[in-house]
Amino acid sequence: MRQWTIDAFASEPLKGNPACVVEPLEAWPATGYMQALAAENNQAETAFLLKTADPARFGLRWFTPAVEVPLCGHATLASAHALFAELGAAADKLTFDTRSGPLTVERADGGYRMDFPSNPPRRIDPPAGLAEALGVQLLEVWAAQYLVAIVADEAVVRAALPDIAAIKPISSAATQGRGNVGISAFAAAGSNYDVVSRFFAPGSGIAEDPTTGSLHCALAPLFAQKLGRPRLAFHQAYPGRGGDLTCEVRGERVLIEGQAVTVVESRLRLEV
Repeated sequence: MRQWTIDAFASEPLKGNPACVVEPLEAWPATGYMQALAAENNQAETAFLLKTADPARFGLRWFTPAVEVPLCGHATLASAHALFAELGAAADKLTFDTRSGPLTVERADGGYRMDFPSNPPRRIDPPAGLAEALGVQLLEVWAAQYLVAIVADEAVVRAALPDIAAIKPISSAATQGRGNVGISAFAAAGSNYDVVSRFFAPGSGIAEDPTTGSLHCALAPLFAQKLGRPRLAFHQAYPGRGGDLTCEVRGERVLIEGQAVTVVESRLRLEV
């Protein structure tokens, strides 16, 4: 059984966010097996694909090293790349059946375009202790599946050194979610992107996620409203890597575009 490590939201190797994608299977393995393999891989996500009667449709599940998650952008992008680039899928568009409903991915402009549900956040009062836990001054705080903290500028985003353990209970209490937090700002003047962000995900077993598609289901409608246009370029500024996404808000959906690069092909010497 083959597995690929793919850098998603990256135009070159060793950028963006790595995900492991397991070759499509005839039946779902035991959940414990999938969780154990994800822990063994120790990437932000490992994606498992399930064959269907339709060669352009697959079941898809995502596991961090600690938990199964309901939505993952970069591992969906990586899964589509594995099917298109490594397994020669002939379809123009792939459909994935997931815990977040059907998600589609199609080829677009030298990369891929994903169709995801929009998750517009609501503005809230800053939760007690959040500014101290993030180590930044907060301009605004928004809540959706995750907390989103808006700060003064790109330099603040890049310099943030949060207390990872401290942000988990604060975010979890505010969102009734896992306890993850994004931090965002408008890009510095002259940048080739509009918004810069980082994402801290202790509730998913990840201190900091390199590039997070699901976060942008909230950031895209938020910043589209702020900037007065539906299509925006985003950069996630994980130290040493960085990933790039273009998002377009279309009603209750967000189209997320990005590239992907295969960096490892391996063979699992395991019984499913």
